[in-house]
Amino acid sequence: MDTGTGIDPDTDPRPATGGWHLSHDLDDFLTRAGAFLRSRPALHTVPLTVTETLRTRGRCVYGDGAPEFGVLERAGEVRAAFFRTPPHWLNLTAVTPEDADSLAALLAALGRRLPGVNAECDTAAAFAEAWQRHTGAPAVLRQRQRLYRLGALTEPGPLPPGGPRIAVEADRELLWRWHDEFSASVGLGTVRDSAEWADARIDSGGITLWETPDGTPVAMAGTGPRVAGQVRVAPVYTPPHFRRRGYAGAATAEVSRAALASGVEEVLLFTDLDNPTSNGLYQRIGYRPAADFDVYDFT
Repeated sequence: MDTGTGIDPDTDPRPATGGWHLSHDLDDFLTRAGAFLRSRPALHTVPLTVTETLRTRGRCVYGDGAPEFGVLERAGEVRAAFFRTPPHWLNLTAVTPEDADSLAALLAALGRRLPGVNAECDTAAAFAEAWQRHTGAPAVLRQRQRLYRLGALTEPGPLPPGGPRIAVEADRELLWRWHDEFSASVGLGTVRDSAEWADARIDSGGITLWETPDGTPVAMAGTGPRVAGQVRVAPVYTPPHFRRRGYAGAATAEVSRAALASGVEEVLLFTDLDNPTSNGLYQRIGYRPAADFDVYDFT
């Protein structure tokens, strides 16, 4: 495919503008960028977990569009990487303003249509500004996120009535519905088909439900794939009519405990900084701030 710049990101091995290599090939991306991503597994938790899911569940797991990848290489060293699973936001590791500009210029020249960017705060702002300059598309801050790392796990006592259990096949329809509700409430990220997501989490034992004493599920907390010694807690969801009763905290503590028991080095999670309830909850059970990320929409 001729992109109009003389570079075919699917087949051309030459460095693209500014040292960026573009590809739709997951294996090529992981060969180039895998060691770099694993060198800072907490800050790179999203590209690590998303690419692991693409590798194990298929390239269309997040949507019908072909995933897009990019690696910034100079003097044989990887400096940054990005991925995108259309139709979702560009996810970019930390870069300088100059490298953010070179990437924005390249993608604009290739005719890419981006809905937005998700990155650490300075990088997100630099790329959003560069994208607006190169395309004329205004950038609007959509969400401020905080990445937390688990320190010493603290029981969120007193625990609510009931207890935890792993979701099983009989919970499939419940997980579908709660995943749809969670995705609608968050409105961000690399959203997956709810049925496929439920099947994958049931297969891996990756969702814990908190049940009341009469067996009614009232909250869920999940963990993603274990990659590079880290696990990220997501999603955490309680239906509105069950909130403010301690169910989410109890379920989150349970999956965090299980993750630690599995031998991982780091347990991570993201929050919306505009939600003081969730930020306070996670800090009370032992999560500590690691980095801040911003999400911009391009309109």
